[in-house]
Amino acid sequence: MTELQRVALVTGANRGIGLAIARGLAQRGLHVVLGARTEAAAETEAAALTADGLAASAHQLDVTDPVSVARAAADTANQLGRLDVLVCNAGVAIDRGQPASSPDFEKVRATLEVNLLGAWRCCAAAIPEMRKHDYGRIVTITSHLGSITTMADTNVGYRVSKAGLNALTRILAAELDGSGILVNAASPGRTDTRMAYRETDRTPEEAADTPIWLATLPDDGPSGGLFYERKPLAW
Repeated sequence: MTELQRVALVTGANRGIGLAIARGLAQRGLHVVLGARTEAAAETEAAALTADGLAASAHQLDVTDPVSVARAAADTANQLGRLDVLVCNAGVAIDRGQPASSPDFEKVRATLEVNLLGAWRCCAAAIPEMRKHDYGRIVTITSHLGSITTMADTNVGYRVSKAGLNALTRILAAELDGSGILVNAASPGRTDTRMAYRETDRTPEEAADTPIWLATLPDDGPSGGLFYERKPLAW
């Protein structure tokens, strides 16, 4: 990599929207570290990007494991010299049809562990590295299901996790205001991925457009907003 090349770490980057985001950032000239729960999965997709002439590498990253998260952030900064962009994409949706009045709390706990606490861990690990260069872009991948204005009685654990992620995004954006680190959330909409049960024809590449835009904002870009297709999403 060149001395001034930005470095991005994308969680859950071995398939779907995460992989599309990783490819899009690499096509914009960033060196992208693909994080996945298994090193083999990350290496397979990173190799595909490098075969296309893009700057990419792989790292095992399980967002539910604090040691794995800390190691991924530290190794990225140590090996590549910096960590400029974090895209918190890893997520699960495993409580479809579960009512809030009689939930499966094991599924709720697992959902919060990945979607909210996992993203929070990654942010906490990445921010100190970003502060070293007074620059950072953090994008959390949220959902329209997490919007307070559209709450309903379906996917309750997932909705709560994404609403919490939206709150975390706004809190971090306020805390880091003026530091050179911008924090935003992007809702990609229903996309043709395994998580969405393949019930839509929106491609991961289409869904990746807004997160990629937020991950490369200029210094005067927005922070603390929730975006869907580059437009503010009702909070």
